[in-house]
Amino acid sequence: MDEKLNNKDVLLVKEKDSDKLKVVSGIEKDGQPKSVEPQKENDSQFLRIDKSGNALDNFMSNFQRQYKDPTHFQFFKVPIEKVSEIAIKLQEAFKKPDEPANKATIDAHKVESPTQGKKQSSNTIDENRIDWSQLERLGVTRDTLEQTKSLNAMLNWQKSPVLIPIVAKFEDTTLRTDARLSFREMPDGKLTLAIHAIRKEPELDRPYFGIRFTDEDKNNLQTTGNLGRIANAEFKQGEKTPVFISVDRLTYELVAVRTDKLRIPDNIKGVNLDGEQKQQLAEGKSVYLEGMTSKNGKEFSSYVQVNADKKGIEFRFDQQPNQSQQNEHRQEQPQYGEVRIPKTLLGVELSEKQRTNLQERQTIYVSGMKDGQGQDFNAYVKVDNENSKLAFFKWNPDKSKAKEITPDNASKTQVEVNSEGKTNEATKKVDEPLKKNQTQPTEKQAEKQETKQAEENKQEPGKQEKSKGRKM
Repeated sequence: MDEKLNNKDVLLVKEKDSDKLKVVSGIEKDGQPKSVEPQKENDSQFLRIDKSGNALDNFMSNFQRQYKDPTHFQFFKVPIEKVSEIAIKLQEAFKKPDEPANKATIDAHKVESPTQGKKQSSNTIDENRIDWSQLERLGVTRDTLEQTKSLNAMLNWQKSPVLIPIVAKFEDTTLRTDARLSFREMPDGKLTLAIHAIRKEPELDRPYFGIRFTDEDKNNLQTTGNLGRIANAEFKQGEKTPVFISVDRLTYELVAVRTDKLRIPDNIKGVNLDGEQKQQLAEGKSVYLEGMTSKNGKEFSSYVQVNADKKGIEFRFDQQPNQSQQNEHRQEQPQYGEVRIPKTLLGVELSEKQRTNLQERQTIYVSGMKDGQGQDFNAYVKVDNENSKLAFFKWNPDKSKAKEITPDNASKTQVEVNSEGKTNEATKKVDEPLKKNQTQPTEKQAEKQETKQAEENKQEPGKQEKSKGRKM
């Protein structure tokens, strides 16, 4: 096959009551798709889709408008060079579509119709259903949810992206804690608030919806946060449901999401996925992608994997590529996300747990760090993947909307003078390091300023002395 065609995809079409697949060659006048057998001799008739173009969107939109019953057909996007091979594989999978491996194969290539996408996007919570008094009894207001960017996520049946401080009163006892929040619909249709409290560690030794974790499962969940495979959960007795499983890294709660609720994307950060990569992701495995582009235009590489808690693809920097990949992709500059975790941070020796937390992209609090002139300051610390460095925060960035600072506003002048070489009018003649929270010279430092200025004036006879008297 022509090499120029290797960057093209084609559509396989399956009628509702048939397991046979054909390649789409166009659209009939009545909206029904034209099709031919998935054989090499018919490749000139295949409707070709540029992987980076919008031909697929155009076809699906036209098909949706013209055909009376779009659900009568299912479409599957596959690379043109593997059309025959994948068609056979899919047809075999259709014989037992509920088996996890077969379902993963089908979902990896399936194309959703526009109507399916609309149904999903409209499935949001009507704010009128929210019992705000229930939230207020826990000390949670609408402003709190909006300021932490949690309200929109919760209206889309997701958990708050950050921990929310809550206050629960039980008779004479008041409990203050942090938790993620979400809305849940009860069997009677009533909307209620679900509280996802922080656990010490994920519960891996007990069955989870009928799933017993193997030693390999436990290791995957503890090291990567993801199960790494498809599991069959028993939400209803006697019914097995294929799911992705991950650990909520803020609360250590186990989270399961049905595989049919997540769509594997065709493109991640500018990198087009081939059929094999999509299938591996659909099976819960991790895939190493290079040449992705971050929001600031910086190129980076990392492992990607489905995360059930995030209900989508996550970037993982806790795992390194194998030796051959390292040799192939080694560069002088560190890759995106390759941040060295030091044993000592600005004079403070980090514990093994603190270093592990940083490595796992969690936030830690460090007290007694030293600025450039040896003065103490405290701050929250977290890995900034995009800029490949450690970032310092006044507030916990996982709990609230925080602005990056070094360290807090009260010590701003101290850090600017001691660490960044800046000056201001009040302290420009002060040779000694400023103390914590200091913005003005002390009385002793002021006297030294005057003496130094007087000596400088003596060395310049033509210069008029100015009064150095201080207001009382």
